[in-house]
Amino acid sequence: MKLSEAVKAYLEYLGSGRGLSVNSVLAYGKDLNKFEEFIRRREFGWERLSPTEVRGFLGELRRSGLSDASMRRVLSAVKGFFRYAVKFELVSYSPFESIKGKKKNSRLPEVLSELEIRRVLENPDLSYQGLRDRAILELLYSTGCRVSELTALNLRDINRNKKSIRVRGKGGKERYVFVGEPAAEALSTYLPLRERHVQGRNPDARLALFLNMRGERLSPRGVSLIVEKHVRESGIDKKVSPHTFRHSFATHLLNNGAEIRLVQEMLGHAGISTTQIYTHVGLEKLRAVYREAHPHGKR
Repeated sequence: MKLSEAVKAYLEYLGSGRGLSVNSVLAYGKDLNKFEEFIRRREFGWERLSPTEVRGFLGELRRSGLSDASMRRVLSAVKGFFRYAVKFELVSYSPFESIKGKKKNSRLPEVLSELEIRRVLENPDLSYQGLRDRAILELLYSTGCRVSELTALNLRDINRNKKSIRVRGKGGKERYVFVGEPAAEALSTYLPLRERHVQGRNPDARLALFLNMRGERLSPRGVSLIVEKHVRESGIDKKVSPHTFRHSFATHLLNNGAEIRLVQEMLGHAGISTTQIYTHVGLEKLRAVYREAHPHGKR
């Protein structure tokens, strides 16, 4: 089978068989294009690559100026493709399985303090746009949703009586998240106004919970701009994204005594190891207090 045909089949498998989103499949395709271009230029047989040819591909990626993170992502995509090819007997072995990428630096996520969160949440005004923004910010902090999960929400996903929302996470997995009182109030104020702004000719807009100012479903990029605007206007000198609200949600829960397994469920993490980074954030806070307060802490 030609490499291009195998890659196409793999991407279809990721979408239909593994339930990955369209954007995720496109990202895999973009990374695999680099491998396809390498094979096309060198005229290698992709089914039986030698260690020398594998090193040549990795060296070419490095020389192209890719960051360590991008290198890891491309290598992960190629490894996944070859695992698929072995499973469905397109090749007899994976020449990339033993290749290890450069280790990722374990950098702690940026979080907002509870006071900073309050400042951002109080920033939107009482216009339609401001009330919509407040509902978005309140939900990000109240639920810990990913921005892609937030923008995918439909009106029918909200259970206002139980103050819960059905969220579709990675791989199409569903979970329920909880809506605190401030977020519930912000939604109750926003929803009646939403009906006046929805683009009636757009079927998807009729379903969507959050709309842009054209009356269509709000995009993840749109949410990022909303977050950046209100953080900037709140005078907070940090690089903040919608994901920062997710980090802050988890950190504040753990700092206030929540069990890590329950936080894992609320975040929709498949494994506990991903959630454990937030315990390190709490430890860093304790370490800072120790250094400031203990007589020997500053030595």
